Amino acid sequence: MDSDLMKAKELLLNSNHTCVLMKDGKCYFSDHRGVKPLLQWLDDGIDLRDFAAADKVVGKAAAYLYVLLGVKAVYARVISSPSIAVLEEHGISVFFETKVDAIRNRTNTGLCPMEQAVKTAQSPQEALIMVRQALEKLK
Repeated sequence: MDSDLMKAKELLLNSNHTCVLMKDGKCYFSDHRGVKPLLQWLDDGIDLRDFAAADKVVGKAAAYLYVLLGVKAVYARVISSPSIAVLEEHGISVFFETKVDAIRNRTNTGLCPMEQAVKTAQSPQEALIMVRQALEKLK
């Protein structure tokens, strides 16, 4: 685990942040849940190439968004098996505490809506469209 990822992980674990991105002392973080912060950074055009990311929960949707953001490594407290495959397929290093088959929704009654939305996605671009469509339906 490189120093950027170790710093991001440490900040994540010692704060109320939901995700932390770090590169050469430059840090971005969010307290929002789900894919919201990742979409916001993507939409704002923030250059996060080669940043290390530490996140509380990484499902397949978040994994595809991290690919689009260009991060080099991801640490997750909880990660789904499909998201590990996505990250590794795109050359992103993956570290985690707990691996699950799929990310569950917040009431634990089924799949997370974002995990469900990108279940059949085959590319980051396709996943981004599916995430945006799912978020529109949830409004």
